[in-house]
Formats: sequence, structure tokens, C-alpha cells
Amino acid sequence: MRYSSVHERLAGLGSAKWEVHRLAREKKAAGQQIIELTIGEPDEATPPGMIEAARAAMRPGRLGYSDGKGEPGLRAALARRYSERRGRPIGPDQITCLPGTQTCLYAILRTLVEAGDEVILGDPMYATYEGLIAQTGATAVPVALRPEAGFRIRPGDVAAAITPKSRVLFLNTPHNPTGAVLRREDIAALGELARAHDLWIVSDEVYEDLVFPGVTFTSPLDLPELAERSIAACSISKSHAAPGFRSGWVVGPAEFSARLLPLSEIMLFGSQPFIADMTEHAISEPSPVAAGMVARFARRAAIIADALDGEAGLRVHRPEAGMFALIDVRATGLSGHDFAVGLLEEQSVAVMPGESFGQGLNGWLRLSLTQPDEAITEACRRIKAHALSRRGRAA
Repeated sequence: MRYSSVHERLAGLGSAKWEVHRLAREKKAAGQQIIELTIGEPDEATPPGMIEAARAAMRPGRLGYSDGKGEPGLRAALARRYSERRGRPIGPDQITCLPGTQTCLYAILRTLVEAGDEVILGDPMYATYEGLIAQTGATAVPVALRPEAGFRIRPGDVAAAITPKSRVLFLNTPHNPTGAVLRREDIAALGELARAHDLWIVSDEVYEDLVFPGVTFTSPLDLPELAERSIAACSISKSHAAPGFRSGWVVGPAEFSARLLPLSEIMLFGSQPFIADMTEHAISEPSPVAAGMVARFARRAAIIADALDGEAGLRVHRPEAGMFALIDVRATGLSGHDFAVGLLEEQSVAVMPGESFGQGLNGWLRLSLTQPDEAITEACRRIKAHALSRRGRAA
């Protein structure tokens, strides 16, 4: 039987990246006690008020087909939210609602690029980005995000990567896996490049509400001069501890939104109305859980840094936002993958190899900050022990 070429383009860009997480889940299912620091599952329950809002919407029958752009009430609420946050008018006609940030990014890239085009993005990157670009037929052009620059994408590196085939500059701020947050001056400089070379700016902003104290979030949507070329994707998955509801949205120019609509309609023809009503309820006021997650994740990042930075040759990169911390394990002589597999087998701690997020994290680990402080502390003890044992064997 014959298949389309998308399967070839996506070969190796899917579940293979999550090998250690899958092995950890298999061990847990078999009864082994595992400290799981792999995925960014919020450590909060979805707020009860949101669940009741969904139930309340279901009772009167909000269970039918919905508007392909998203329910009018939700789009109006998002327009108010973005107009207030971005400091300029953003209308409901600039918003499309889709199931989660992943679907949003798929639809955005499908609308903007195709075979022969190039998408510039930072390396390291979230594990699905290469696949999102490859499914369109376009080519991903990675630009190194350097630890010494705080893993913030540098305009000079972007400029060097631009070619006549460049169509999109793909940003992620706050960044997964590094926790880096772009500054306003970063975005302004990147925007100048985008304007000079007629590039779209696509920004994944799902961690916007999980920025640590002392750091200010800026979106490309904040800069009026970039309004005609900036598109943001977001959802309630992280900010409201509601990943299972799969409720996200796209904000961009009205013309772009109109061109996105046919794709949205043939994919899904609208999300569930009762989830839209619940999301409208959620985003119309500050998240009741985001501040608590910020405090806990910042504290756990500090626990990891205090316990491991400079120990057994390890170096810790402290995040500015989000749910993850990074550890450089190159001094052990192991790749991130080999260290992570050995750590799981010998110490029952599951972490993500840096290689799952691009070549820029060869020899690094990504640790989720979503486990209790005690589990994080114990994991650090085991990571140090494993690093010492590896270095001893290498010697």
C-alpha cells in the first residue's frame, strides 16, 4: 500500500524523542518507584470553577456544532484580554480558537509555508517543532541558542541564517526547554530583521503566565510596528493547569485569520462549545493557580541549582520562566541520552535527554519542576551520585 510523503518527512521526529519518558512509564506500570521529571504536567488540579463552568454549559445543551473560528463569546473575551495586555486594539476578527497550542501551531504553519520555504527557529527547541515544520514540506533552519547568552536567540545569528527562501521566524518565549524570556529589545531587533526581509513572526507563548519574579514578558504583538506580521499561539494548558481540555487560540492580523479559517474548518469545524464557555470564564479573570505554580517552580529551580551546580562537574542553567531546568552533564563524558538512560536504570530517576530538543543540548538534561520539593531534592541526590559514578568509571 502507498502512503503520502509526510511519513518520510516526520520519520524520527515523533515518539522517538520521548523514549526515556516511555521507559519510565513502563517501569512505573510494573510497580517500580520512579521519580518522574520528564514532562511538563502542571502540579495543580484544574480549578474547580472551570470544571463547574464546563458542566454548567453542558446542561443547557452547549453540545452542538460550533463556529469554525471559535465561539463569539470566547473570541470577544480574548480580544479584550489581548487589547489590555498588548496595549492596542485587537478585535475578535483577529482570533481563531483551536484545540491546544499544538493544533494552533500546526494550522499557523500550514497557512504560512510550504515546500521550498524555510522557517528559522532557535536550537534547542521544543520537541515537536521540527515535525510541525516538516509536515508542511518546508525546511527548518536552526539557529544556535547559546548558554552564555542566556539561551536567548540573537539577532545577529538570525541575520546570518536568512536566505531568499526564508518565510517565518519562529519564536518561543518563554522558552521550552531553557526557560529563557526574550526582552523587548530582543524582539525589536528581531522585528527589524523581519520587516527588512518580509518575514512572518510566529510566537509560541504558552508559558506567558509562568514568568518568574524580576522578569518581564514581551510579545511581538506588543510592538505596533510588527502588528501586520506577528502571530501568537497560546492556550489554558499551562496557565490554568488544564492540558486535558485542549483549548487554545491564535492571535494575528485579520487577513491572516481569514486565510486560516478554511484550514480550521476542514480540520475540525470548531471546538466544543462547552469548552469554549469554560475557557471564556477562565481567561476573563487572572488564573487562580498560575502564581502558585510560579512560586513553586522558581523555588525548585533554586533547589536544583543549589544542590548540583558545580558538583561532580555538573552545571545548572536556571530558568526565567516555565516548568523546567537544564543540567549540563558533558563533564561526565556521556551524552544526555546515555546519562538519562543510565540514571533511569541505576537510580530510578526519569529526565529528558537534551538531544530530544535539538543538537544545541547535546550532553544536557531537562528536568521538570512539577514534582514536590522532596522529590526534587532526592532526585538531585541521585543525579549527583550517578554523575560521580560515571566520572569514576571514566577515570
